[in-house]
Amino acid sequence: MNRHIIFFDIDGTLLNEDKLLPKSAKDAIFSLKELGHEVAIATGRAPFMFEDLREELKIDTFVSYNGQYVVLNGEVIYTNPLNKDALESLTELAVSNDHPVVFMDHEDMKANVPEHEYIKESISTLKIKQFPTHDPSYSEGRELYQSLLFCKEGEETHYQDKYKQFDFVRWHPLSTDILPAGGSKANGIEKIIEKLGIAKQFQVAFGDSLNDLEMLSQIENSVAMGNGHDLAKKAAKYETKSVEEDGILHGLKMLGLLG
Repeated sequence: MNRHIIFFDIDGTLLNEDKLLPKSAKDAIFSLKELGHEVAIATGRAPFMFEDLREELKIDTFVSYNGQYVVLNGEVIYTNPLNKDALESLTELAVSNDHPVVFMDHEDMKANVPEHEYIKESISTLKIKQFPTHDPSYSEGRELYQSLLFCKEGEETHYQDKYKQFDFVRWHPLSTDILPAGGSKANGIEKIIEKLGIAKQFQVAFGDSLNDLEMLSQIENSVAMGNGHDLAKKAAKYETKSVEEDGILHGLKMLGLLG
């Protein structure tokens, strides 16, 4: 069998709603490796938000921050930081609107306010060890690859119209990702593919959400989870079962990668 590379989103794809990894998915990933395939993660999460998962699955190739921080075999091969001046201006506007902002680099995340119910409510759904602590100056003197804007659905339009340097992708009713304009998982994946030289017909991606649309549209063998967003299903070439129904294993069998 020709060597494939398979990219997996995390939330809603590898992990279920309770942020648990089904045994069938874990076993499938190790089976792929035993067959000589490359296995990678493509996520909107920061690198420090899925260290445990990478260790559990023995994966050291990943696209994080929706394509803005890319690592191949443990080596950083691509970064795409946020525009610092535009972010500073956006933060000032957000403060005037009582919309908190969290600054994120490859190592940590810091909030520009001591505490806020929107931050607590949204971040807690990720079930991660880290929680943003207060440091309003964290954006100074360092490259940031993503920020979080905390506001209710629809309120981000005030920022979208003003800051064309950024893309805004909502991931929670109270929180929106701030990304460099045009940045996507698909762009990050391309950086890895360029290095490995794996042909299009041997590229696979699994995803479920709005930040997976470019990836699912551009990867030739793309698979949307059964529990995924309708737009993700429309973008993908194939649809598998839900996470809870062993969707990863089912999808890999459907593609003929596992027996």
